[in-house]
Amino acid sequence: MDPRVRASREASRQWLDPDFVEVGASGRRWTLEDVLAGLPDMAGSTDTGPRYEPSDIQGVLLAPGLVHLTYETVLDGRRARRSSLWRRRDAESGWRMYYHQATPVPPATE
Repeated sequence: MDPRVRASREASRQWLDPDFVEVGASGRRWTLEDVLAGLPDMAGSTDTGPRYEPSDIQGVLLAPGLVHLTYETVLDGRRARRSSLWRRRDAESGWRMYYHQATPVPPATE
């Protein structure tokens, strides 16, 4: 969520698994290449614009090398609930996001 990472395709690639897939808040399915191509132009990718504010971060180890992370974000007044799977294939590659899904939270929802 750091704008410096989001603005850099190279830095973002280090955190995303080669098999990465995202289902965005819009319902659109994104591949790794889709995300890397669009990320620098997306909201939250500049130091001067709105920034993601994460909260309620929780992680569960599902299996060795596989963690399910859930959290909420606020970006420019819009809330979303997020879920991602992080996997670690080996010590060299480290933890990388394998799957991500965002669900918008309507304004009146507590």
